[in-house]
Amino acid sequence: MSYPIGTPGKPWNDEDKKAWLALQSVKRSYSDDVVSQLDSLSEKFDVERYGTLDYDINSYPLFILKSKNWQNNKPCVLVTGGVHGYETSGVHGALAFAKKSATDYLSHFNILIAPCISPWGYETINRWNPTATDPNRSFYQNSPAQESAAIMQYLADNSIAPYAHIDLHETTDTDNSEFRPALAARDAKTHDNWNIPDGFYLVADSERPEHEFQTAIIKSVEKVTHIAPSDENNQLIGVPQTQFGVINYEAKKLGLCMGLTDAEFVTTTEVYPDSPQASDEICIHAQVAAITGALDYIVNK
Repeated sequence: MSYPIGTPGKPWNDEDKKAWLALQSVKRSYSDDVVSQLDSLSEKFDVERYGTLDYDINSYPLFILKSKNWQNNKPCVLVTGGVHGYETSGVHGALAFAKKSATDYLSHFNILIAPCISPWGYETINRWNPTATDPNRSFYQNSPAQESAAIMQYLADNSIAPYAHIDLHETTDTDNSEFRPALAARDAKTHDNWNIPDGFYLVADSERPEHEFQTAIIKSVEKVTHIAPSDENNQLIGVPQTQFGVINYEAKKLGLCMGLTDAEFVTTTEVYPDSPQASDEICIHAQVAAITGALDYIVNK
């Protein structure tokens, strides 16, 4: 599939990236949709500003919710949303968990929630940041993405080592119609499109898959929405299933957000908002069910 920016066969240069950026536009408000909700959560959480994204086009304050009465003898649970800003239910699922369910687990855990790691991506409905960098491939030392570097620095500065990390994502039809063609053009590499799974699935870390943990999450979510069936090759997004609704990625090697820490229990959720069987509300509920399913498993194991 051709892409309107760049020269075929050549990776994008700075001018190509500027041309791509010039095509992006604000479609919704991070301040109105996300920041405005934080004050209402201040009774349950300390609302901390952990950084600022500074781009020529705009700057964005970054916020994290930290459970009050933090106790160092409790395990810490980290929930991240909006690493890919266009994946809406990740952002609003994190906020919904903070509002409706988090207090059920405060006796067991310290809880950290970063609801929108990529505000510019949220506003422009983008996978990348303004430099055409994917934050979810940038969680490593000397990260090229401000979004990734900021949350890593916050955890390091506060000596926080999560026991569990649930990273909230979506797989949408635009992965094939826009983002993979853009990636192929940016890198001058072939990126074959794959069938978009119709339903919810998980991406586990191949170095710490914790199969029973992933199973518990799937069982929790299937009460809310359908789990994606595998394709004719028993795969999801071109990757073999390790169990129903679960595939594995090498999290740290790929610079994924779920490789951000050495947490024992990690997973990345993927909902499919374009499914005829789904809705925005269902996708948000599925994200919350994934988090609660994960925490229920840890509490009861």
